[in-house]
Amino acid sequence: MTAIAVTIAGSDSGGGAGIQADLKSFSANGVYGASVISALTAQNTLGVTAIHDVPVEFIRAQIDAVYSDLAVNATKIGMLSQPEVIQAVAKGLSEHETGPVVLDPVMVAASGDQLLADIAVEVLVSELMPAADLVTPNLHEAARMLKADVAETEDEMLRQAESLLEIGARTVLLKGGHGVGPESADLLLSQSGTRWFRGKRYDTKNTHGTGCTLSSAIAAGLAKGLSVEDAIADGKKYISAAIAAADSLEIGSGHGPVHHFYAYWRS
Repeated sequence: MTAIAVTIAGSDSGGGAGIQADLKSFSANGVYGASVISALTAQNTLGVTAIHDVPVEFIRAQIDAVYSDLAVNATKIGMLSQPEVIQAVAKGLSEHETGPVVLDPVMVAASGDQLLADIAVEVLVSELMPAADLVTPNLHEAARMLKADVAETEDEMLRQAESLLEIGARTVLLKGGHGVGPESADLLLSQSGTRWFRGKRYDTKNTHGTGCTLSSAIAAGLAKGLSVEDAIADGKKYISAAIAAADSLEIGSGHGPVHHFYAYWRS
């Protein structure tokens, strides 16, 4: 059987994040990718200039079309900007076989532009987070969901991850990519315990789409039957290499994308 993963997220017209990054990440990790587009963004490496939310009825139609035909092995959820969109996705997924669900609570673009309305955060936490098998917030997203300051130490990361479990998450991968220091440390926390995933921190401005790329790489691993820990370990290796190769691309004049196909393109 062909491993299939679905991304439910917003489109990035610049190609570096969102649906485009997810599909590239699925492909690079050996999985067939399908999509449900929740929003359209007018976006490039310099920022987001406009967002158009896809009508709820059409999002539901996409979900029904994809899941009624494809034997989906894993689902990744990204940018959902409005409460009614979040509710529609939660309801749609409850009616279909989705495979393991990875929720990447995308809230802010690399440029700093807000992608998730404040009113939608509580709905995301209360209605969608408990349905996900794995939630992958970065430090800023975790702080916003908890209405807390951004964690600055590993002890603070652990406390915030514990708080996310307390408010409904099943398993949390709290990403430390926005931290400081020579290492980028991500914390996996579940009822079974904790594990740190550490990698080198690369000095580059070309990090657009890192969160989308990592979460979709993890979903690809789950679609292939890997355990959560093994899927994260493989995903961490993939995103680290994609960031390391990012400067070999010349895309735009702002925050460029990571190199999703570093292993396949000739330099």
